[in-house]
Amino acid sequence: MKTTTSSKLRIIIPVIIYLIIWEALAIYIDSRVLLVSPVKVIVRLFELASTWSFFSSILFSLERIFLGLIIAIITAFITAILSARSRIVKDMLEPIIMVMKATPVASIVILVLIWVSSRNLSVVISFMMVFPVMHTSIYEGITNVDRKLLEMAKVYSVSLRKKIRYLYIPEIASYFESGITISLGLCFKSGIAAEVIAIPDGSIGEKLYEAKLYLATSDLFAWTLTIILLAKGFERFLLFLTRCLLTHMEVS
Repeated sequence: MKTTTSSKLRIIIPVIIYLIIWEALAIYIDSRVLLVSPVKVIVRLFELASTWSFFSSILFSLERIFLGLIIAIITAFITAILSARSRIVKDMLEPIIMVMKATPVASIVILVLIWVSSRNLSVVISFMMVFPVMHTSIYEGITNVDRKLLEMAKVYSVSLRKKIRYLYIPEIASYFESGITISLGLCFKSGIAAEVIAIPDGSIGEKLYEAKLYLATSDLFAWTLTIILLAKGFERFLLFLTRCLLTHMEVS
């Protein structure tokens, strides 16, 4: 109990200190365009949350970012399994993954806009940001399974289903969690960045662009805070689902 309380305090206290510094800077600068106070940001966030357009924009962006995320995870599982089983597949995928990791988001957005409509751009960008991370994480999980255990399972003719359940999944799980933690932040940042460039109607990116265009700094901070909360919430949600699934498999 004491450990939990102290760990929470280690998070809360720095946040309070930074909020105080932020408030002091906002008072000192005294300009709503350059920097607004955290209190005004929170007030503006509640004002935005009282409108339907706020939630419709969130749903618009979440639907596409989450779709890109799910497609990336499924594809990463397939390519990681194939790469672990075939050296040729691994060698063929490595240059693609390297290019996807190294190419700047802005360049990808401009290129993809040639082939994809602005409304679906964030699906593709989210996929391209998440796929390399998840592929690498899942591949590492598969290849790091204890070889001695695999040999023992082969000697005792353990079924593929049991090997997957008791050997592969527990090993992949930790790498999967790490990959999700890294890729979700990238997914949201890149997906929203794509929307800011493409400006699809009814998206969070459009709201951020309008806030910048009209120098509505409080709106800009409020939407940024919304994106951070959404990304963190989805990270917790996906990790919770993963752990529930693993617990269910262990019990059943």
